[in-house]
Amino acid sequence: MFGWEFPPFNSGGLGTACHGLSHGLADDNVCVTFVLPRKVGATSNKIQITFADEHEVNEDFYRTLYNPYLTTQLYKSLRKTLKSDDIISTDLITEVYRYSVNARTVANSTRFDIIHAHDWLSFGAGMEARHISRKPLVLHVHATELDRTGFNGAHPYIYHIEKEGMKRADRVIAVSGYTRDVICRHYHIPRHKVDVVHNGINLHEFRYRHHDIQQVRAIFGKIVLFVGRLTLQKGADYFLRAAHLVLQYYPDVTFIIAGSGDAERQLMEDAARLGISNKIIFTGFLRGAELNKIYQAADAYVMPSVSEPYGIAALEAIANGTPLIVSKQSGVSEVLNHALKVDFWDTQEMANKILAILNHESLYQTLHHNGLKEVERHTWNHSARKVHQIYNQLLAH
Repeated sequence: MFGWEFPPFNSGGLGTACHGLSHGLADDNVCVTFVLPRKVGATSNKIQITFADEHEVNEDFYRTLYNPYLTTQLYKSLRKTLKSDDIISTDLITEVYRYSVNARTVANSTRFDIIHAHDWLSFGAGMEARHISRKPLVLHVHATELDRTGFNGAHPYIYHIEKEGMKRADRVIAVSGYTRDVICRHYHIPRHKVDVVHNGINLHEFRYRHHDIQQVRAIFGKIVLFVGRLTLQKGADYFLRAAHLVLQYYPDVTFIIAGSGDAERQLMEDAARLGISNKIIFTGFLRGAELNKIYQAADAYVMPSVSEPYGIAALEAIANGTPLIVSKQSGVSEVLNHALKVDFWDTQEMANKILAILNHESLYQTLHHNGLKEVERHTWNHSARKVHQIYNQLLAH
């Protein structure tokens, strides 16, 4: 299995999904060798982790440059701030190519039956391994270049890698029906070749309940939360517009934006321009117990994504008991019944739904309790069993 990141060396949902799925497959008696492009301190007691390039690099280098959400321009600017004799590439795409070349050695030195590669950064590695081994190739699409750019200004080379990879693959896994439609319509991949396997979560990671939540609420009042990368795709700007509308009717609310990204400065400026910067808190990137604590403190979580192939954060929210408002333009909206749904662009309706949760305790409690029950059906073990079935179908031919 080829991936680009793996917790704790991850910058978003891609690494979380790779971790959850690979461990779920291990629980289903699949022997998984997970390949990363660089040697880092990632470990697992369930799967074998190996590295396409065994040359040691420091963690800061990995965290900074091996970020699946970096633009090529930002990659170049970050490289200038680092001093390392190991840096020989000029851009992110060169690093992706380097990974694919090293994948040949991995394929020649590893015993395996199936190749499974996650997102465009690993597609080249998967194709090279298939060329060397002639083993079946499964490509897993967590997000397309069209999603990341809001269907406007997609990088032509990345689009080409995605399309060529899916064309050559024996099967393609999409994280939602929404993503399958994008793949079939915009990449011209036959529908019968694309399987939908929704993402999941590990419920044991959300069992702990923080006991000082009321203290947090006493400080901040009602809390409405956004969690995600601060990019065009995730719709944080629509979250701010909805916040502006809510505060006109319910001023005792704090809006928290947890995440980082290239739009952070612009969002701060937008908050100031709207005159609500005193009611907005930017926390930066959060993970683990810190993130779960803020979910549990929040009265509502809003995921206003413009184009969201899935949206694992929505499952994390309801696993923590947080009432959810989710964009209709998201894959997770296909599987959740106990969530309020809204078009990302309809900030008036988004504000109405936020106010409904804040003002009506019965609605809050209904979403809270039913969400906790519903999320039990969406685990990585459930997703892994579906992927295992796809493996068996390929090996049977």
